[in-house]
Amino acid sequence: MRSFNVIALAILVIGGINWLLVGLFSVDIVAAIFGGETGQHSPLTRIVYVVVGLAALYCLTLFRSIAGQSDHLPHRAADRQG
Repeated sequence: MRSFNVIALAILVIGGINWLLVGLFSVDIVAAIFGGETGQHSPLTRIVYVVVGLAALYCLTLFRSIAGQSDHLPHRAADRQG
């Protein structure tokens, strides 16, 4: 299951970088690689977008495990005072 989490996070990061490039430079790397013109996307491009979206939804489930792990982390003495 851990490898699935890593794969989902990697897909999510790649998708996030793509959106960063779209926002900053109007460059859609996914559309450029898998085909598609401005305003129209190939079926393969749409599949990639769906996979990124599903990875994002899956990664929402990781918040619970991350929050649970923070309860078990050792706290510094400075954090306990005050």
